[in-house]
Amino acid sequence: MAIRAIDAWAQIAMPNFLKALPEVRRLFVQSKAPIALLEKGLGPEQTIALMDQGGVDKVCLSAWTRPGQVCISNEVVAQWTAAHPDRFYGIAGVDLLNPRKACLELEKAVKDYGFKGLRVIPWLWKLPPDEKHYYPLFVKCIELNVPFFTQVGHTGPLMPSETGRPIPYIDQVALTFPELKIVGGHIGYPWSNEMISLCWKHENVYIDTSAYLPAYYPPELVHYMKTYGKDKVCYGSNFPQLGWKATMDQVKDLGLEKEVEEKFLYKNISKVLNI
Repeated sequence: MAIRAIDAWAQIAMPNFLKALPEVRRLFVQSKAPIALLEKGLGPEQTIALMDQGGVDKVCLSAWTRPGQVCISNEVVAQWTAAHPDRFYGIAGVDLLNPRKACLELEKAVKDYGFKGLRVIPWLWKLPPDEKHYYPLFVKCIELNVPFFTQVGHTGPLMPSETGRPIPYIDQVALTFPELKIVGGHIGYPWSNEMISLCWKHENVYIDTSAYLPAYYPPELVHYMKTYGKDKVCYGSNFPQLGWKATMDQVKDLGLEKEVEEKFLYKNISKVLNI
């Protein structure tokens, strides 16, 4: 199968997802996401069918951990990646408040399960990415040669947005750990220009477009994608908030040259993931 797209940011549609993350329900309502479908849940084969409808060949599936609770475990994600290694990549979730345990969890996920990265969502922990609990994990990511995925921009769920500011938080992390590959998910809006500036400034900082339909990408981001940022922007959906068919259909309307579209849809994230 020819590669058409790799989704940098998605989740398993699990029945208990919104129960474990009630703050996210408001985001799903605002986005007109299929909440009834999410509450019912989707298995791997149903998920792959939706990927095929949208023309998405591979998806980064993220585990979810919040203080005191594992919402989607690394083990569940590993079951999906083991059953369908040609369609799913695992992205680990860890207990940020226990750095030693978190580093062991990440190492196991990468070495034993073949996961391709780590994701921490700062608003869940009320801690920005330059806080001390993250630093052992950044060292471990560098040792394992895997990227750090995080959320940037305002918080769609009903939580404070401060932790999503690209400047100063992502800037400081990139200055302290220049070898660390950082993928800022959710564009960075309303600080999109800050996120673009950091991608220009730091060799290993990237943007993914999850949680936004292409029709609503900020104009400055589209300009960046088409010009000096063609190597720095990666496609993402935030499934099941947004569907693959809806996002991929709108990619066609961005007017990207073939080379730029290929980099956006799969080449840039392939480089980040070392695949």
